[in-house]
Amino acid sequence: MLDLNRKIYVVDNDLALRSSLAIMLRSVGYDVELFDDGEAFLRAAQGGLSGCIVLDVRLRGIGGLEIQRRLAEMGSVVPVIFITGHGDVEMAVKAMKAKAVDFLTKPVREQDLLDAISVAMQDLRQRELELQRRMHKLNHVNALSPREREIFVALCNGKLAKQIAHELAVSEATVKVHRRNLMQKLSVSSISQLILQFGIFSNENRLAA
Repeated sequence: MLDLNRKIYVVDNDLALRSSLAIMLRSVGYDVELFDDGEAFLRAAQGGLSGCIVLDVRLRGIGGLEIQRRLAEMGSVVPVIFITGHGDVEMAVKAMKAKAVDFLTKPVREQDLLDAISVAMQDLRQRELELQRRMHKLNHVNALSPREREIFVALCNGKLAKQIAHELAVSEATVKVHRRNLMQKLSVSSISQLILQFGIFSNENRLAA
């Protein structure tokens, strides 16, 4: 099933290939945006992306793998489909390890590309749902009081109420009250559940000031 509300970004130095891919993708209903170099694409990406990227590995200037790395640094969840005329196995392995959806060799068969885009769109929906779930959880953690956050971090690091009380110079009973309150706010019933669902946010640098 085509997700025609998304855009396909084609990044390739080859004008003829860009044009042929654009014609083919538009013929099935996709909105397509074309780029002939990595710098121009990365500038556009700063404004946000929604869809998937068909990316040549060997571009002039910034190469495809470097673009993939920079997108990850930007926090982009938009999936990447690599295309190459060289069939470089080592490069393909690196791309797939960095979570590329596929690695296709030129000349690209139309159906292979359409199939890869379909997989990419499904992958994008899953990534977006996961990001929404993570943000929902992070918002709950950030809603804790400063003292509750301190105790939350300590609990996720495996510390007992007695240890936390000593470190914070409060009574163990006070720690247990805060522990009960924060667990209610986060809708968890055990410390193991707390760590499993929210432990990723226990790094204090991830929490809002």
